[in-house]
Amino acid sequence: MDRREWLGMFGFLVCGPALGCKGYQYGHIIKPDAPNMVGSHEAGAEVFDPLVDEAVAKLLARQQTVTPDTPCGPDGLPCPKTICFVGIENKSMEDIGDFKDKLYQQIDSRLLEASTFRAISRRMVDAALFETRLRPDSLMIPDNMRLFTAVLERNGAPLDYLLYAVLTSGTTKRNSSTQRDYDLTLELVNVHTGITDKQSAEVRKGYHKTAAGKVWNYNPFKR
Repeated sequence: MDRREWLGMFGFLVCGPALGCKGYQYGHIIKPDAPNMVGSHEAGAEVFDPLVDEAVAKLLARQQTVTPDTPCGPDGLPCPKTICFVGIENKSMEDIGDFKDKLYQQIDSRLLEASTFRAISRRMVDAALFETRLRPDSLMIPDNMRLFTAVLERNGAPLDYLLYAVLTSGTTKRNSSTQRDYDLTLELVNVHTGITDKQSAEVRKGYHKTAAGKVWNYNPFKR
């Protein structure tokens, strides 16, 4: 081993990944059953994953209910509803970065797994919005809705429902500790009747300067 290699090995041993020295980084594969990392400053998978699970489950449970006016096929089973998921609106105080697309894909995948809905491709939805020069929040205007629906039907995608997802947050501060309540709301709008179904999920998360902050603020024996 020459002098350069020896110095490199010595530097790795003295300042390696275990010490977190600049220039070194350690990676590992997380097992599927391992808990998510809890973010220290903002929401992450530990917040968004349960929000999606609960909100979608509530929406599917409500929509699977059969009523006398529910369209059914020859086998007597409810016909799947064609749904257009137009996107996620982030109204929380945090920039969710690449989680926005991840949340879209999570929600879209859960809907596809259910027999209740037949989802329109996101690429087709984006193409229709581009062609009509419309924003998702302007589709509730009747003329815009007719234009948007006509483009989708022309491309072989008739539309029954629009689905909006909105992420919000509320912040409570107490000295150096903060509690943030995250809400994910799914709003399903029937384009033929305008009737809306809205389901929400909430996750509360505490942020503290030290671990003692959790004990002090969330002590079950303290009022």
